[in-house]
Amino acid sequence: MSQSTSSPVQAAPIALITGGSRGLGRNAALHLAQKGFDVIITYRSKAEEAQAVVQQIEAQGRRAAALALDVGQASSFPAFVESLKALLASHWQRERFDHLVNNAGVGLHLPLAQTSEAQFDELMNIHLKGPFFLTQALVPLINDGGSILNTSSGLTRFAVPGYGAYATMKGGVEVLSRYLAKELGARGIRVNTLAPGAIETDFNGGALRSNPDLNRFVSSVTALGRAGLPDDIGPVVASLLSNDSRWITAQRIEVSGGMFV
Repeated sequence: MSQSTSSPVQAAPIALITGGSRGLGRNAALHLAQKGFDVIITYRSKAEEAQAVVQQIEAQGRRAAALALDVGQASSFPAFVESLKALLASHWQRERFDHLVNNAGVGLHLPLAQTSEAQFDELMNIHLKGPFFLTQALVPLINDGGSILNTSSGLTRFAVPGYGAYATMKGGVEVLSRYLAKELGARGIRVNTLAPGAIETDFNGGALRSNPDLNRFVSSVTALGRAGLPDDIGPVVASLLSNDSRWITAQRIEVSGGMFV
């Protein structure tokens, strides 16, 4: 009589999403949970919002946790790494995670001639220096065969007056992604860039969501005829982190509905 053997249960992949308490980060976290990922989100100040996302993920049967992090303060990264190690050990009994999504960010809508050095530095610290040194700090904790997804913007392909400083930082992120893909490829770690178009979130004070004229303009220059929604982005993040995208690396994936084509 043949004897059946059961294979060990494989642990769920863990994704870490910066700025996961709201907007596109929150949407991505929820869609990842639907795809069977456990999720760690970071938040800067709104712990209650972050905990609400954790509870939503847990309601789907996945494990989740939230950690405070200001991606604009690189000096805080060593302490964050130690907090993450402790969380992984206590919550998952693991030493590493699998996927990093550099998503946290702020907006700025000003002509270049009116952009101050302080505003430039804030954007640089949050959007470029932060992801650079946070990724550097976290790479030793990412499992071989994992992935990194950096968030950019459609504004690196098309120019809309007032977003020059913001788009400059995102252009740097796209170059960073390609170099990371080259340098981490030997470990099987994929690195890609996600470039959303105009999305109805609270980004930039929720202007696109609350300004009908702006929304009509965006719809008029978008091939699919409307502004984007968070649910247009989250599933793409989940797909790019999944094994279905195992042969995609060093790519910029724009998710804009064909804006300004």
